[in-house]
Amino acid sequence: MKTKLFLSILLFGMMIVAAFPQNRELARLLSTPYIGKVVGASNANVLAFTVNERGHRNIYVAEGANDRVKKLTNFDSDDAQEITSLSITRDGKWIVFARGGDHGANSAPVATNSASFVDPTKIEVFSLSVADQRLCKIGIGDFPVLHPDQTSVSYFRAGQVWTASLDGERAAKQLFTIKGTAGNMQWSPDGTKLAFVSRRGDYSFIGIYTTSNPRIQWIGPSFHADSSPQWSPDGRHIAFVRRDAAGGALDSLTSFNYEGWSLMLASIDDGIAHEIYRAPLKKEATFPRISGQVNLSWVHQRYLTFMSYESGWPHVYRLEIGSNDVKQLTKGTFTVDNLNYSADGKEIVFAANAGKDKYDFERSHIGRVNVESGKLEMLTEGEEIETAPFYFNQGQSIGFSSSSFNRAVQPKVYLLKNGQSKLIGAELFDAQGDVFVKPQQVFITAEDGIRFSAQYFKPDQKNKDLPALVYIHGGPRRQMYLGWHHIDYYFYDYTVNQYLVQQGYAVLSINYRMGTGYGFDFQHPRSAGNLGASEYLDVLAAGKWLKQQADIDPSRVGLFGGSYGGYLTAMGLAKNSDVFKAGVDIHGVHNRERKQNPAQYAPDFELATQLNWESSPSKWVDSWRSPVLIVHGDDDQNVAFSQSIDLYNRLKKQNVDVEVLVLPDENHHWQLFENLLKVKEATVDFLNRKLK
Repeated sequence: MKTKLFLSILLFGMMIVAAFPQNRELARLLSTPYIGKVVGASNANVLAFTVNERGHRNIYVAEGANDRVKKLTNFDSDDAQEITSLSITRDGKWIVFARGGDHGANSAPVATNSASFVDPTKIEVFSLSVADQRLCKIGIGDFPVLHPDQTSVSYFRAGQVWTASLDGERAAKQLFTIKGTAGNMQWSPDGTKLAFVSRRGDYSFIGIYTTSNPRIQWIGPSFHADSSPQWSPDGRHIAFVRRDAAGGALDSLTSFNYEGWSLMLASIDDGIAHEIYRAPLKKEATFPRISGQVNLSWVHQRYLTFMSYESGWPHVYRLEIGSNDVKQLTKGTFTVDNLNYSADGKEIVFAANAGKDKYDFERSHIGRVNVESGKLEMLTEGEEIETAPFYFNQGQSIGFSSSSFNRAVQPKVYLLKNGQSKLIGAELFDAQGDVFVKPQQVFITAEDGIRFSAQYFKPDQKNKDLPALVYIHGGPRRQMYLGWHHIDYYFYDYTVNQYLVQQGYAVLSINYRMGTGYGFDFQHPRSAGNLGASEYLDVLAAGKWLKQQADIDPSRVGLFGGSYGGYLTAMGLAKNSDVFKAGVDIHGVHNRERKQNPAQYAPDFELATQLNWESSPSKWVDSWRSPVLIVHGDDDQNVAFSQSIDLYNRLKKQNVDVEVLVLPDENHHWQLFENLLKVKEATVDFLNRKLK
């Protein structure tokens, strides 16, 4: 058996770069600054945003009519400590954030040490003065929330709620002690009460801490899982989401299980909760598996708003307080995301894959809807990808993130007075997309009749006998766009796809079934995931589609992807080495067998177990012939490192050509930029050696 071990130490990493000088261009492209979270001051013309430049993660601010941009922090080393929970006071004078951990993990964030520092790392809360750039370390904690008085911040530490002043003059202290783990906190409008969720394993309660009360008030405690507390604008009532807690007879493991949910309302005077809305008993109205889930909000005194898939697409609904009348505010065959309110609660601004162009379903634009009248309008159009909008500057402007096929993500502002838009800081951040090709939109039909979309990247010059690759995103609840992605993981993958085109590849980035952006049925297909992996049929159809293209060499088609994309890469190599001649499997799941699981008492446990194994790449290694590079960090909080060990040992017995790249202490999201470079360089090098 031929096995090559790429040791993840700096010396050997340098040897890889030196051996393959073409990767200098890849390193240059991957050094493109990634602009992540963008926030705005509601009462001032101030924007703040995070920038990751070669692993140096910092906060920048843009102020005034001239949008003067300046760097506020000096975290100028590749230390793998991410910045999250960025927020800014209404007057734009203070910024708060958390630093450290892996907030894309499947479990609660914990401190991570991808750089293998000798000293332990922490997740800490900071405040930052915009005027003089004074940085105050509040202390160990996470998920900071500004107090309504804008002079203090609350945050979670070891499952409890703590508070401190923004200026650091009042030391941090614990507000109260509760059983379980606190989450989802929200201060009342007057700042005298704090609503929160107390998670207690299989169930959870809504609690209220009051500064003048020595006891916690519990709101409608029951045998349920309650979450997402929202204060009424007058602070006299509270609404929240209720779901069934775990327990009772186990349902089927192999069929769709509807998860009911409701909206509850309680008066603060007596704490008695009553149901004001129950989701309909139809599969589309199940508890929504989308960003923000129900997205419950109460900003307008008269109306609650929430999101549901009830119509077959994720849309915004309005519930009138008092009558409990429900109205759907957004309608159409598109996905609504990233909701934010105007200060008066009368308008919601959002992102949606909708617009005038026939391919806007594969982009994202900014829209708004009037909560009272239901009037909806799209504010932006064109070929850009626009996400995460919010009102700021006394409601005169909307800020958001914007990118295109050849321009990286940057902050952008839409001026409501004239409908004009302007980029922020364009002169400071090199987009690096001057050599990028414009992806083509294509459609492919799998053998079972499911039609899916893909972006096709090809060299500009005419070629024959091109090597080709299927790129498979993770998630699987994701959507790839006709441009640079706003999520950092796919931001860098998009860069690699474009670089591979420069290297002479055709790359097909597929939006396979289970992804978001195409409605409920596409996101919830039959026999998918661990119940048959029907989504793999889309991967296979993509490979066969490439083989049929006149300018593609059918003997040089490969595939690669990370996380769920790594899983589907392994499925392709295991089941169809006749189609896929090489692949890079990046921290994918490989063995989906159930082990010592309470689900064994479910009525169809044996069938589920069989389907789980049938859906595992490890089951199909007997037919695996193509070479593979397996990549994994051993501090992965999303996919167990043992998944790759299991596959590696099986492939060794089959005498498969296996190479590995192991990254000690690294997690699922390549937080150390040095490791990100190693992964992408090793991916390109392996594909070049096996397909070129």
